[in-house]
Amino acid sequence: MRNEIKLPAALADPAAEYLRVIKVERGLAANSILSYERDIRAFNEFIVQQGIKTLKQVDRYVILNYLQSEDQAHKSRNTVIHSVSSLRKYFLFLARDGYITENPMLKIDSPKHARHLPQVLTTTEVDNLLAVPDTTTPLGVRDRTLLEVMYATGLRVSEVVNLTGNNLHLDLGFIQTVGKGDKERVIPIGDLAIEWLTHYMRDTRPALVHGQPTTAIFVNAHGRQLTRQGVWKNLKAMVKRAGITKDVTPHTLRHSFATHILENGADLRVVQELLGHSDISTTQIYTHISKQHLTEVYKKAHPRA
Repeated sequence: MRNEIKLPAALADPAAEYLRVIKVERGLAANSILSYERDIRAFNEFIVQQGIKTLKQVDRYVILNYLQSEDQAHKSRNTVIHSVSSLRKYFLFLARDGYITENPMLKIDSPKHARHLPQVLTTTEVDNLLAVPDTTTPLGVRDRTLLEVMYATGLRVSEVVNLTGNNLHLDLGFIQTVGKGDKERVIPIGDLAIEWLTHYMRDTRPALVHGQPTTAIFVNAHGRQLTRQGVWKNLKAMVKRAGITKDVTPHTLRHSFATHILENGADLRVVQELLGHSDISTTQIYTHISKQHLTEVYKKAHPRA
Protein backbone atom coordinates (compact mmCIF):
# COMPACT_ATOMS: atom_id res chain seq x y z
CA MET A 1 0.00 0.00 0.00
CA ARG A 2 1.36 3.44 -0.96
CA ASN A 3 2.53 5.65 1.92
CA GLU A 4 0.71 8.96 1.69
CA ILE A 5 2.67 12.15 2.24
CA LYS A 6 1.34 14.37 5.03
CA LEU A 7 0.01 17.54 3.44
CA PRO A 8 0.19 20.98 5.09
CA ALA A 9 -3.17 22.51 5.98
CA ALA A 10 -2.69 25.16 3.27
CA LEU A 11 -3.01 22.35 0.69
CA ALA A 12 -5.21 19.83 2.48
CA ASP A 13 -7.98 22.23 3.59
CA PRO A 14 -8.84 23.70 0.14
CA ALA A 15 -8.87 20.19 -1.34
CA ALA A 16 -11.23 18.95 1.37
CA GLU A 17 -13.52 21.96 0.84
CA TYR A 18 -13.59 21.39 -2.93
CA LEU A 19 -14.53 17.73 -2.49
CA ARG A 20 -17.29 18.76 -0.09
CA VAL A 21 -18.64 21.28 -2.61
CA ILE A 22 -18.76 18.86 -5.55
CA LYS A 23 -20.45 16.27 -3.36
CA VAL A 24 -23.08 18.55 -1.82
CA GLU A 25 -23.66 21.21 -4.48
CA ARG A 26 -23.09 19.21 -7.67
CA GLY A 27 -24.26 15.85 -6.35
CA LEU A 28 -21.54 13.86 -8.12
CA ALA A 29 -21.47 10.09 -7.79
CA ALA A 30 -19.14 8.59 -5.18
CA ASN A 31 -16.84 7.05 -7.83
CA SER A 32 -16.45 10.44 -9.57
CA ILE A 33 -15.58 12.15 -6.30
CA LEU A 34 -12.99 9.45 -5.52
CA SER A 35 -11.34 9.95 -8.92
CA TYR A 36 -11.11 13.73 -8.36
CA GLU A 37 -9.74 13.12 -4.88
CA ARG A 38 -7.02 10.79 -6.23
CA ASP A 39 -5.95 13.28 -8.92
CA ILE A 40 -5.79 16.24 -6.53
CA ARG A 41 -4.03 14.21 -3.85
CA ALA A 42 -1.37 13.04 -6.34
CA PHE A 43 -0.76 16.63 -7.47
CA ASN A 44 -0.52 17.94 -3.90
CA GLU A 45 1.93 15.21 -2.94
CA PHE A 46 4.07 16.06 -5.96
CA ILE A 47 4.27 19.79 -5.13
CA VAL A 48 5.08 19.03 -1.47
CA GLN A 49 8.03 16.96 -2.71
CA GLN A 50 9.08 20.03 -4.74
CA GLY A 51 9.18 22.10 -1.55
CA ILE A 52 5.93 23.97 -2.32
CA LYS A 53 3.72 24.62 0.71
CA THR A 54 1.00 26.98 -0.57
CA LEU A 55 -1.19 27.06 -3.65
CA LYS A 56 -0.09 30.60 -4.50
CA GLN A 57 3.37 29.22 -5.27
CA VAL A 58 1.95 27.05 -8.07
CA ASP A 59 2.47 28.43 -11.58
CA ARG A 60 2.17 26.85 -15.04
CA TYR A 61 5.74 25.51 -14.86
CA VAL A 62 4.98 23.58 -11.67
CA ILE A 63 1.96 22.03 -13.38
CA LEU A 64 3.95 21.23 -16.53
CA ASN A 65 6.61 19.54 -14.38
CA TYR A 66 3.90 17.50 -12.70
CA LEU A 67 2.42 16.38 -16.02
CA GLN A 68 5.90 15.50 -17.27
CA SER A 69 6.41 13.35 -14.16
CA GLU A 70 3.11 11.59 -14.90
CA ASP A 71 4.31 10.88 -18.42
CA GLN A 72 7.68 9.61 -17.19
CA ALA A 73 5.83 7.29 -14.80
CA HIS A 74 4.29 5.74 -17.95
CA LYS A 75 0.76 6.78 -17.04
CA SER A 76 -1.65 6.25 -19.92
CA ARG A 77 -2.67 9.18 -22.13
CA ASN A 78 -6.24 9.02 -20.85
CA THR A 79 -5.04 9.02 -17.21
CA VAL A 80 -3.06 12.22 -17.85
CA ILE A 81 -6.05 13.76 -19.64
CA HIS A 82 -8.22 12.98 -16.60
CA SER A 83 -5.61 14.58 -14.31
CA VAL A 84 -5.64 17.76 -16.41
CA SER A 85 -9.43 17.84 -16.35
CA SER A 86 -9.51 17.36 -12.57
CA LEU A 87 -6.93 20.07 -11.99
CA ARG A 88 -8.69 22.47 -14.36
CA LYS A 89 -11.93 22.18 -12.37
CA TYR A 90 -10.10 22.35 -9.05
CA PHE A 91 -8.19 25.52 -9.93
CA LEU A 92 -11.38 27.18 -11.17
CA PHE A 93 -12.79 26.57 -7.69
CA LEU A 94 -9.61 27.88 -6.04
CA ALA A 95 -9.75 31.10 -8.09
CA ARG A 96 -13.47 31.56 -7.51
CA ASP A 97 -13.15 31.16 -3.73
CA GLY A 98 -10.05 33.35 -3.39
CA TYR A 99 -7.46 30.70 -2.56
CA ILE A 100 -5.38 31.92 -5.53
CA THR A 101 -5.23 35.21 -7.44
CA GLU A 102 -4.18 33.78 -10.82
CA ASN A 103 -5.28 30.50 -12.37
CA PRO A 104 -2.23 28.70 -13.86
CA MET A 105 -4.43 26.10 -15.56
CA LEU A 106 -5.59 28.76 -18.03
CA LYS A 107 -2.15 28.46 -19.64
CA ILE A 108 -2.20 24.65 -19.85
CA ASP A 109 -3.49 22.98 -23.02
CA SER A 110 -5.47 19.78 -22.71
CA PRO A 111 -3.65 16.76 -24.21
CA LYS A 112 -5.56 15.00 -26.97
CA HIS A 113 -7.21 11.65 -26.33
CA ALA A 114 -5.43 8.57 -27.55
CA ARG A 115 -7.70 7.12 -30.21
CA HIS A 116 -8.38 3.49 -29.47
CA LEU A 117 -11.28 1.20 -30.15
CA PRO A 118 -12.81 -0.70 -27.25
CA GLN A 119 -12.57 -4.48 -27.13
CA VAL A 120 -15.65 -6.20 -28.57
CA LEU A 121 -16.72 -9.85 -28.56
CA THR A 122 -17.97 -11.57 -31.68
CA THR A 123 -21.46 -13.08 -31.55
CA THR A 124 -19.84 -16.54 -31.43
CA GLU A 125 -17.73 -15.50 -28.43
CA VAL A 126 -20.85 -14.15 -26.73
CA ASP A 127 -22.61 -17.49 -27.32
CA ASN A 128 -19.60 -19.38 -25.92
CA LEU A 129 -19.54 -17.14 -22.85
CA LEU A 130 -23.27 -17.54 -22.21
CA ALA A 131 -22.86 -21.31 -22.35
CA VAL A 132 -20.28 -21.39 -19.53
CA PRO A 133 -22.43 -21.07 -16.34
CA ASP A 134 -23.68 -24.35 -14.91
CA THR A 135 -27.41 -23.64 -14.88
CA THR A 136 -28.14 -26.72 -12.75
CA THR A 137 -26.84 -24.69 -9.78
CA PRO A 138 -28.28 -21.50 -8.23
CA LEU A 139 -25.08 -19.49 -8.80
CA GLY A 140 -24.91 -20.75 -12.37
CA VAL A 141 -28.46 -19.53 -13.04
CA ARG A 142 -27.54 -16.18 -11.48
CA ASP A 143 -24.44 -15.84 -13.65
CA ARG A 144 -26.28 -16.82 -16.84
CA THR A 145 -29.06 -14.33 -16.03
CA LEU A 146 -26.53 -11.59 -15.28
CA LEU A 147 -24.73 -12.15 -18.60
CA GLU A 148 -28.02 -12.24 -20.52
CA VAL A 149 -29.17 -8.97 -18.95
CA MET A 150 -25.86 -7.16 -19.52
CA TYR A 151 -25.64 -8.23 -23.15
CA ALA A 152 -29.35 -7.57 -23.80
CA THR A 153 -29.37 -4.05 -22.34
CA GLY A 154 -25.83 -2.62 -22.44
CA LEU A 155 -26.11 -1.65 -18.78
CA ARG A 156 -22.99 -0.52 -16.95
CA VAL A 157 -21.86 -2.94 -14.25
CA SER A 158 -22.73 -0.36 -11.55
CA GLU A 159 -26.23 -0.12 -12.99
CA VAL A 160 -26.67 -3.89 -13.05
CA VAL A 161 -25.61 -4.50 -9.44
CA ASN A 162 -27.93 -1.70 -8.27
CA LEU A 163 -31.02 -3.10 -9.99
CA THR A 164 -33.97 -3.78 -7.68
CA GLY A 165 -37.37 -5.33 -8.25
CA ASN A 166 -38.83 -1.85 -8.75
CA ASN A 167 -36.63 -1.43 -11.85
CA LEU A 168 -38.09 -4.47 -13.61
CA HIS A 169 -41.12 -4.12 -15.86
CA LEU A 170 -40.82 -7.45 -17.61
CA ASP A 171 -44.49 -7.68 -18.56
CA LEU A 172 -43.95 -4.48 -20.57
CA GLY A 173 -40.52 -5.57 -21.83
CA PHE A 174 -38.27 -2.91 -20.30
CA ILE A 175 -35.96 -2.08 -17.40
CA GLN A 176 -35.50 1.27 -15.65
CA THR A 177 -32.07 2.35 -14.45
CA VAL A 178 -30.32 5.40 -13.07
CA GLY A 179 -26.99 6.06 -14.76
CA LYS A 180 -24.27 8.71 -14.65
CA GLY A 181 -25.40 12.12 -13.44
CA ASP A 182 -28.46 10.51 -11.82
CA LYS A 183 -30.11 10.31 -15.24
CA GLU A 184 -32.94 7.82 -15.41
CA ARG A 185 -33.51 5.90 -18.63
CA VAL A 186 -35.78 3.14 -19.86
CA ILE A 187 -34.22 0.25 -21.80
CA PRO A 188 -36.01 -2.48 -23.76
CA ILE A 189 -35.00 -6.02 -22.87
CA GLY A 190 -35.22 -9.06 -25.16
CA ASP A 191 -37.35 -12.17 -24.68
CA LEU A 192 -34.44 -14.48 -23.79
CA ALA A 193 -33.19 -12.17 -21.06
CA ILE A 194 -36.76 -11.81 -19.75
CA GLU A 195 -37.11 -15.61 -19.60
CA TRP A 196 -33.87 -15.95 -17.60
CA LEU A 197 -34.78 -13.06 -15.28
CA THR A 198 -38.22 -14.53 -14.63
CA HIS A 199 -36.74 -17.96 -13.88
CA TYR A 200 -34.02 -16.47 -11.64
CA MET A 201 -36.41 -14.21 -9.69
CA ARG A 202 -39.01 -16.95 -9.19
CA ASP A 203 -36.92 -20.08 -8.62
CA THR A 204 -33.33 -19.11 -7.78
CA ARG A 205 -32.99 -15.76 -6.02
CA PRO A 206 -35.19 -16.77 -3.02
CA ALA A 207 -32.80 -19.67 -2.33
CA LEU A 208 -29.73 -17.37 -2.56
CA VAL A 209 -31.11 -14.57 -0.38
CA HIS A 210 -31.39 -16.77 2.76
CA GLY A 211 -33.77 -14.25 4.33
CA GLN A 212 -31.25 -11.38 4.01
CA PRO A 213 -32.97 -7.96 3.88
CA THR A 214 -31.70 -6.96 0.43
CA THR A 215 -33.65 -5.45 -2.44
CA ALA A 216 -30.86 -6.06 -4.98
CA ILE A 217 -31.73 -8.36 -7.88
CA PHE A 218 -28.30 -9.96 -8.11
CA VAL A 219 -26.91 -11.35 -4.85
CA ASN A 220 -23.86 -13.39 -3.87
CA ALA A 221 -23.70 -16.79 -2.19
CA HIS A 222 -24.30 -15.14 1.20
CA GLY A 223 -27.47 -13.40 0.07
CA ARG A 224 -25.94 -9.93 -0.02
CA GLN A 225 -25.84 -7.56 -2.99
CA LEU A 226 -23.34 -8.60 -5.64
CA THR A 227 -20.55 -6.02 -5.98
CA ARG A 228 -18.90 -4.59 -9.08
CA GLN A 229 -15.71 -6.38 -8.04
CA GLY A 230 -17.65 -9.65 -7.67
CA VAL A 231 -19.04 -9.34 -11.19
CA TRP A 232 -15.56 -8.58 -12.56
CA LYS A 233 -13.99 -11.57 -10.79
CA ASN A 234 -16.72 -14.00 -11.88
CA LEU A 235 -16.61 -12.74 -15.46
CA LYS A 236 -12.83 -13.21 -15.70
CA ALA A 237 -13.22 -16.85 -14.64
CA MET A 238 -16.05 -17.46 -17.14
CA VAL A 239 -14.11 -15.82 -19.98
CA LYS A 240 -11.18 -18.14 -19.31
CA ARG A 241 -13.44 -21.20 -19.31
CA ALA A 242 -15.03 -20.04 -22.58
CA GLY A 243 -11.58 -20.07 -24.21
CA ILE A 244 -11.73 -16.35 -25.03
CA THR A 245 -8.25 -14.80 -25.15
CA LYS A 246 -9.36 -11.14 -25.34
CA ASP A 247 -9.05 -8.87 -22.31
CA VAL A 248 -12.73 -8.92 -21.30
CA THR A 249 -14.26 -6.73 -18.58
CA PRO A 250 -17.92 -6.09 -17.72
CA HIS A 251 -17.74 -3.03 -19.99
CA THR A 252 -16.83 -5.32 -22.91
CA LEU A 253 -20.38 -6.67 -22.86
CA ARG A 254 -21.68 -3.09 -23.07
CA HIS A 255 -19.38 -2.40 -26.03
CA SER A 256 -20.48 -5.64 -27.69
CA PHE A 257 -24.17 -4.80 -27.19
CA ALA A 258 -23.74 -1.38 -28.85
CA THR A 259 -21.62 -2.68 -31.73
CA HIS A 260 -23.86 -5.62 -32.56
CA ILE A 261 -27.10 -3.62 -32.67
CA LEU A 262 -25.41 -0.97 -34.84
CA GLU A 263 -24.17 -3.68 -37.22
CA ASN A 264 -27.74 -4.94 -37.45
CA GLY A 265 -29.17 -1.58 -38.49
CA ALA A 266 -29.88 0.38 -35.29
CA ASP A 267 -29.81 4.19 -35.58
CA LEU A 268 -26.91 5.92 -33.81
CA ARG A 269 -29.29 8.20 -31.89
CA VAL A 270 -31.17 5.16 -30.60
CA VAL A 271 -27.90 3.59 -29.42
CA GLN A 272 -26.98 6.88 -27.71
CA GLU A 273 -30.29 6.80 -25.82
CA LEU A 274 -29.91 3.13 -24.86
CA LEU A 275 -26.38 3.66 -23.53
CA GLY A 276 -27.27 6.88 -21.71
CA HIS A 277 -24.58 8.96 -23.44
CA SER A 278 -25.12 12.71 -23.04
CA ASP A 279 -22.98 13.44 -26.12
CA ILE A 280 -23.42 11.64 -29.45
CA SER A 281 -19.64 11.87 -30.06
CA THR A 282 -19.16 9.28 -27.28
CA THR A 283 -21.46 6.89 -29.15
CA GLN A 284 -19.81 7.50 -32.52
CA ILE A 285 -16.80 5.36 -31.61
CA TYR A 286 -19.03 2.34 -32.26
CA THR A 287 -19.43 3.37 -35.89
CA HIS A 288 -15.64 3.03 -36.22
CA ILE A 289 -15.85 -0.48 -34.79
CA SER A 290 -18.62 -1.36 -37.26
CA LYS A 291 -16.54 -0.02 -40.17
CA GLN A 292 -13.58 -2.05 -38.95
CA HIS A 293 -15.82 -5.13 -38.83
CA LEU A 294 -17.08 -4.47 -42.39
CA THR A 295 -13.49 -4.19 -43.62
CA GLU A 296 -12.55 -7.50 -41.99
CA VAL A 297 -15.60 -9.24 -43.49
CA TYR A 298 -14.81 -7.77 -46.92
CA LYS A 299 -11.20 -8.96 -46.82
CA LYS A 300 -12.29 -12.47 -45.87
CA ALA A 301 -15.17 -12.63 -48.38
CA HIS A 302 -13.93 -10.90 -51.52
CA PRO A 303 -11.78 -13.13 -53.77
CA ARG A 304 -9.50 -10.25 -54.80
CA ALA A 305 -9.26 -8.49 -51.47
